[in-house]
Amino acid sequence: MNSLLKQWGAWVPLAMSFAAFALLVGYVAVNGTVQEPGGDEGTAAHLFQILMAGQLPIIGFFALKWLPRMPQQALGVLALQFVAGVIPFAVLFFFEH
Repeated sequence: MNSLLKQWGAWVPLAMSFAAFALLVGYVAVNGTVQEPGGDEGTAAHLFQILMAGQLPIIGFFALKWLPRMPQQALGVLALQFVAGVIPFAVLFFFEH
C-alpha cells in the first residue's frame, strides 16, 4: 500500500477530505452551528460540497487504473479513502443534530 500512496490518485482524495474536515471545523469554531439566515448555505458549505464531490472522479480513476494491477493494495487505499471521506460527513452530522 505504501507504494500506491505515492500516486496522486491515492493521496489527493485524502488531502481533499482533510481540507473539507478542516473547513468544517474552522467554520464551526468561528461561526458556531447557527444556520445562515434566508436558507442560503454560504460559501463554506459550497466549498465543502465541491471538495467532497470532487473526490469521486479521482477515486474512480484510481480504482480503474490500480485495481486490475495491484488489487490488494488498491483495496487498502480505497478503504482508507472511504474512511477519510466518511469522517467529515460524520462531523457534519454531529454538528447538525
